[in-house]
Amino acid sequence: MLLSISKEEMLTRQKRLHEELEKRGIEAAILFSVTDIFYLTGFHFHPTERPMGMFIDPQKKVHLFVPALEHEHAEEFASVDSVHSYPEYPGLKHPMEYLKEALIESGFQGKTVGYDSDGYGSPQGYRGPSVSSFLDAGEFISVHGVVEELRMIKSVQEIQLIKESCRWANLAHRLLHKYSKAGLNETEITSRASTEATLMMIETLGQDYKPHGSPAHAFFRGQIGEMSAIPHAVTQNARLRVGDTLVTQAHADVWGYKSELERTMFVEEYSREQEKYFKLMYEAQEIAFQAIKPGEVMSTVEKAVQQYFSENGVLDLTLHHSGHAIGLLGHEAPFFDLGDQTVIQEGMVFTIEPGLYVKGVGGFRHSDTVVVTKSGIERLTYYPRDIESLVCH
Repeated sequence: MLLSISKEEMLTRQKRLHEELEKRGIEAAILFSVTDIFYLTGFHFHPTERPMGMFIDPQKKVHLFVPALEHEHAEEFASVDSVHSYPEYPGLKHPMEYLKEALIESGFQGKTVGYDSDGYGSPQGYRGPSVSSFLDAGEFISVHGVVEELRMIKSVQEIQLIKESCRWANLAHRLLHKYSKAGLNETEITSRASTEATLMMIETLGQDYKPHGSPAHAFFRGQIGEMSAIPHAVTQNARLRVGDTLVTQAHADVWGYKSELERTMFVEEYSREQEKYFKLMYEAQEIAFQAIKPGEVMSTVEKAVQQYFSENGVLDLTLHHSGHAIGLLGHEAPFFDLGDQTVIQEGMVFTIEPGLYVKGVGGFRHSDTVVVTKSGIERLTYYPRDIESLVCH
C-alpha cells in the first residue's frame, strides 16, 4: 500500500521545474511557498515567524534554508542536495543576512533569478527585507504559479494517495451519518465520528501512515437547518432537529493529499420543497460529471450547470462556481468558473459541487472528488448520493 511519494518522484518533479526555468531563461530560483516546497522536496513544516525557503542554484542543486531547530529534521526527510540554517529569528544577525550569504556562495550574483515572491512573508510577526534589496542579481523574474501549474496534473502515486484519502473520508462520513440524530449537538456528533474514524485509520495503516494534515474527519461546518443556506457557515454548536437540512463534509489527509466528500442529508424526514431543491442539485452535479472531458475548457462545465439552473428558474439561488482542483490544498487551480479558460487534461483531480441555497429552507450541495480520464472522469468518492440513502434515522 502506497502511503507516501517516493524519492524518485521528488527528483522527477525537480527535473520538471528545472526544465520550466530553462524555458524562461532563468538560471537560479528562490521559492518561499510552503506547499510548493513540500511538493518538490517532501519536507513538511509549519511556517511561523522563522523564515524558510528553498533555492535552486545555477548548477541545478537544490537547497533548503531553515531555522536551526529544523536543520536535523530537514536533513532527514527532505530530498535536497544541502541544508542551510540560521540560529533564530530575529536574532542578533537577521536570517536574511544568512540567506544572502548562502545565495552568494551558491553563485546567484549577476544571474537571472526567479522567485515566487520577493521575500518571506508570515502573519506571525515576521519582518525582513526583500530579496531584491540585498541580492545583486542580473535580473529578477517572477515564477509565481509555475509550480502550481506543475501540480495540476497528478501522477499515478498522487492519485493513489487521493484514493486512500477517499476511503477514509467515506468511513468518517458513514459514522457522521450514523450518529446524526435529532436532539444531539453537532460538536458531539462530529467529535465522535472523527475520533472513531481516525482511530480505525491509524490502527489499519500503521506506523507508515503520515497525515501531514488531519486524519479522518467529518463535520457540518455549521450548515444545519436554515444555517445550511450559508455555504461557508461556521460551527454553531447547534442541536439537530427533525426536518433539518444538513450539509456535511468529510476528508482525510494522506501524506498531505486531500479529497472532498460532501452530502446533503435530512434529519428523519424531508418536505416536498426540500426534495425539489435536492433533485435540482443532484441533476446539476450529473450534468457537470458528463461535461468534464479532456480538451474542453473549465468554463464549459460551469456554462452547462448554469444553463440547467437557468432553465429551471433557480440560477439566483447559486452562490459559487461548480468546483475546483484539489490535491495538497483543499482548493487549487483551476476552477469550474465562467472566467477560467484552462484546458482540462487527463490526470487532473477535481471536486464537483454545484449548489443551491434557499433562505429559510437550507443549502443543497453534494461534492465528489473525480479524476479526469482519457474519455471523461472516474469518481473517486463513492458515498451514496440518492435522497433516500441520505435520511438520518
